[in-house]
Amino acid sequence: MKNIKVLMLAVAGVFALGFSSCVNDLDVTPIDPNVQLPQDVLKDEAAFEALLAKCYQGLACSSSDGANGGPDINGVDGGFGQYLRAYFNLQCLTTDEAVCCWNDTGLPDMHNMNWQASNQFIVAMYYRIFYQIGLCNELIRQVEANPAGVEFQHKGALIAEARALRALSYYHAIDMFGNVPFSTEKDAVGAVGPRQINRADLFAWVEKECKELIEGNDLAAEGQNVYGRCDKGFVKMILAKLYLNAEVYVGEDRYADCAAICEDLVATYSLAENFADLFAADNDRFAVGTEEIIFAVPHDGINTTSYGGTNFLIFAGTGGDMNAADAGISSGWGGLSVTKQVAERYAEGDARAMFFTDYGAEIVDIFTFTSGGYKSVKFTNVNHDGSAAQTTGFVDTDFPLFRVADAHLMLAECAARGKADNAKGLASLNAVRERAGVATLTSFTAQDVLDERSRELLWEGCRRSDLIRFGQFTTDAYLWEFKGAVYEGTAVADHRNLFPLPPADVNANGNLKQNAGY
Repeated sequence: MKNIKVLMLAVAGVFALGFSSCVNDLDVTPIDPNVQLPQDVLKDEAAFEALLAKCYQGLACSSSDGANGGPDINGVDGGFGQYLRAYFNLQCLTTDEAVCCWNDTGLPDMHNMNWQASNQFIVAMYYRIFYQIGLCNELIRQVEANPAGVEFQHKGALIAEARALRALSYYHAIDMFGNVPFSTEKDAVGAVGPRQINRADLFAWVEKECKELIEGNDLAAEGQNVYGRCDKGFVKMILAKLYLNAEVYVGEDRYADCAAICEDLVATYSLAENFADLFAADNDRFAVGTEEIIFAVPHDGINTTSYGGTNFLIFAGTGGDMNAADAGISSGWGGLSVTKQVAERYAEGDARAMFFTDYGAEIVDIFTFTSGGYKSVKFTNVNHDGSAAQTTGFVDTDFPLFRVADAHLMLAECAARGKADNAKGLASLNAVRERAGVATLTSFTAQDVLDERSRELLWEGCRRSDLIRFGQFTTDAYLWEFKGAVYEGTAVADHRNLFPLPPADVNANGNLKQNAGY
């Protein structure tokens, strides 16, 4: 078995947690009245570690009871409601990166960019974000309260990791939803619905949290924590991405700040020699110390099963005439394709052009998997040396949420925008291209970097934010197949740069105002 998941596995049997149908108090409360409350079980440090494990597990699984267990959140499907799958649906399926041929209610609306406020896939992401925040708040609250008088050995680390995970989810909230409900461990539980914080104020709060974690001594240094747990490299990536998109979030240019962090990251972490190895079933070996993967969400085909994450990417990306065994799985689901705009972006010989191409690049019928479209085989449940993973029913492949290649490309973009040293930016851009086996450049533009990010970071959850930052997401500056529900692509209203808040939450909490346009 892979050397992961020790922390995540500890969560089972500690206590079951869930949400009611809305998150108007951002609190974590038992679904079952017979379930023990935190104060009843948090009697030693191991129990607090198990609660922290639940905070991590929420990124990888929908439930503590396996893929078929009851989901953590009432009313949210345990399959498509898994955090990373919901993240993919909003960050990738709304762009040129992916088309899904399934006709689930509301799913075609994501790629067509005509979603409504009640869209179940948007609702799932929203509740996953705030469920995570609620878990982290509760851990911090309970550690600080310490009702059993536990003598902690690692109190500061417990709180720091929970704060880091909370910062990640609040960053996702800033990016996808804008003005959102806000609560920390200091807010009373269940008294009133949380206040709505504006995007700029939440930006400032997350920035402050990240800086404190980086400057403090409680969070492990880069590459020094247990695999699958947060460290300062994780927090630096959140902060770099916050600064990269600051013009979108708060109308302020923070590219120079982004560049400074990225220079530090690229000096600390090394690029892997082989791109494909980063997405193999044993890719945990490339997330040790200061190897390329700064933070991965662990998956395990036996112990951390889910219908989301890399399991979804690999199974849904396989079908038709594709050989499922080549992907290390039992059978494919036949769902995901990339648009021809993505397929045609790769130069000949680019090692990142990992596609099944038999159906051609053009998608003829969006609802038929075999009608056309390249199929990404980037993620695979086969070890980097070609040997088999643990099982073919679920995958071992961890999801690389943050890689140093992303930091290289962020640095290059900042340089292209005149806010970082051009020579350093060019060197970073060429380091990524050289690894891919394509010609290096002598000069570059910001658009060159955007295109490189598309090739390098396919299906890693960056594309929507990238397109918004470049003014290409909703506008006619860049069109792709079926954008705006038109085969040739068309512009859509700018309010779709943000997703709506779930109507149920808006109705339940009088403090919340819906995003414009919804």
